[in-house]
Amino acid sequence: MAEFRINELEGTRYVEIHLNHEMVRVESGALSYFTGDISVHSQFMPSLGGLLQSLFADEAVYRPTYTGTGVITLESTLGGFHMLDLRGETWILERGAYWASEGSVDVSFHRERMVTSIWAGEGPIYLQTRVRGHGNVTLATRGPVEEHVLSPGQSIATEGKYVIARTGDVSFKVRRTTRNFLGTFTSGEGVLRVYEGTGRILLNPTPYWRYRMFTERSGNPESPAFTTS
Repeated sequence: MAEFRINELEGTRYVEIHLNHEMVRVESGALSYFTGDISVHSQFMPSLGGLLQSLFADEAVYRPTYTGTGVITLESTLGGFHMLDLRGETWILERGAYWASEGSVDVSFHRERMVTSIWAGEGPIYLQTRVRGHGNVTLATRGPVEEHVLSPGQSIATEGKYVIARTGDVSFKVRRTTRNFLGTFTSGEGVLRVYEGTGRILLNPTPYWRYRMFTERSGNPESPAFTTS
């Protein structure tokens, strides 16, 4: 299986992938450079439906594949990365969290209901990445990751995109902070993103300090996939 390494240099982090007659899939635009006998393949044009969804949802429909023997180095980030080891389960990744995966992992898309998407402030089309199968998946993060296990009847509510991944049986919905509209307005909080069901979630509540300083100074959105390039 391909070897994924997370390296640190000059206060940044980057992923290095070692291939030995293997194939990996990488987020569009994430490549820095590669060495060795490696071929790159990416479908030139998605279907019309996929293209329209991509335009509205701001999520890459196709991720290029790299096949052969050599070393692939991906772009560095002031944030970080988290390795997810799939063992037959399905995970849904927040927009921008997918970074790379082994060729044995199936990568597709999960679309939230339109009503939920609009209430969440994501517009009419809210696409997230779905991964399933066996193998390594690399997630882009703002900072350290916390894992929480939900038992039947349990839920987690967040004010913001702090959940970067959840297993397929964990549902997502949006609700007001309080039962009445006035209470929501005076609480100083927006709508809550609620995750419930039996499964696991990955929380990314606190960014690395360099990441926070740069994004606040530059006005860049705090996307998990923010890089230094």
